[in-house]
Amino acid sequence: MTDPQSAAASAAAWLDQVEESTQRLLQTVAELKPDTVAEPSALPGWTRGHVLAHLARNADSLVNLLNGARTGTDIPQYASGEARDADIERDAPRPLEVHLADLRDSHARFAEAAALLPDEAWTAAVKHRTGYVFPASDIPHKRLLEVEYHHVDLAAGHTPAHWPESFATAQFRKLAEGLADAGLPAVRLVADDTEDRAVIGTGEPALTVEGPVRALTAWLSGRSAGAGLRRTPDTDLPPLPPMG
Repeated sequence: MTDPQSAAASAAAWLDQVEESTQRLLQTVAELKPDTVAEPSALPGWTRGHVLAHLARNADSLVNLLNGARTGTDIPQYASGEARDADIERDAPRPLEVHLADLRDSHARFAEAAALLPDEAWTAAVKHRTGYVFPASDIPHKRLLEVEYHHVDLAAGHTPAHWPESFATAQFRKLAEGLADAGLPAVRLVADDTEDRAVIGTGEPALTVEGPVRALTAWLSGRSAGAGLRRTPDTDLPPLPPMG
C-alpha cells in the first residue's frame, strides 16, 4: 500500500498544476466573444458550450470521488452515463458569462473538497465512471488531463504548443507506452527538444517521426494530424486508435 504521506504529496503536486492550468483556461474563456459559445469545438458534434459544460460537470464529478475517499463511502462519479450526457446537453447553450462563473465555482468546489482530505484518504480506492478502480491520489492528475486537453479542444487559440513541457513529456511517455502493442506498424518516435524516444506498434520500425514533444503528444492524443512533425521516409503517418 502507498504511504499516506507520499500519496498526499503526489496529490498536492498535481493540485498545484491543476490550479495553474485552470487559471489559463479561465483567462481563455474570459476573452471569448459571447456569441462564439455555440460555434463548433474541435470535438466532433460538440460546440464550445459542450466542452465548457463538460469541464464544469467533470469537476463536480471528481468532487464526488474526493468526498467518497474522505468519508469512506462509495459515491459514484456520475449518477449514470445518461445523466452525465444530459447535464452536458442541458448546460451547453448557456450564455458565456454563466459558463465562466460555473467553471470558476466548480473549480473552487474541487479545490475545497481536495483540501479536506487527510493524508490517509488519498490512499483510498475510488471508482471511475467506466468502472476501473484507482487511488484517490490520482484524482488531481485526472482533472489536469481534462483541463489541458479540453482547453485545446475549445479551438479558441490555446494549442498543444501552449502545453507545459512537463505535461507534454509525461503524456508522450504514457501515450507511447499505451500504443506499444496497438496492432499498428512500428513507428520510431523522436522528441528532438527533450531527447525522449519511444517505439509504438509492433515489428521493426520502418518509419521515424521526429519533432517537438508537444507536437508528438498532440498527434498521439488525436489533437493534431501531425503538424510540425518530420517523417523519414516522407510518407503518410499511420492512423492511430482513438485516445482512451
